[in-house]
Amino acid sequence: MVEEIDAKVAAVRLAGENPPVLLDVREDQELAIVAIDGAQHIPMGDIPSRLTELDPDASIICLCHHGMRSAQVAGFLVQQGFSKVANLSGGIDAWAAVVDESMPRY
Repeated sequence: MVEEIDAKVAAVRLAGENPPVLLDVREDQELAIVAIDGAQHIPMGDIPSRLTELDPDASIICLCHHGMRSAQVAGFLVQQGFSKVANLSGGIDAWAAVVDESMPRY
């Protein structure tokens, strides 16, 4: 089972010491609308072929638009041996609603 975290908890973790990797699995056209600074972008469909770009020992928070695709990616990462994976519940839409209201929502 993958940990689900809300946007406020994710923001605290990202601002802390030793922040997790924020993995944005949205498509390029979505990223062009809005993105979180510092996030690593690998579209969902590219994750299997680009798995070596991720450290299996790192803490990772996956995000997408509303949290469904990123939950699938997080589950896939766990199946591949990643042990510190969480999903951003509500995705970037929740982030824009509660963490950074200046961000565009789509």
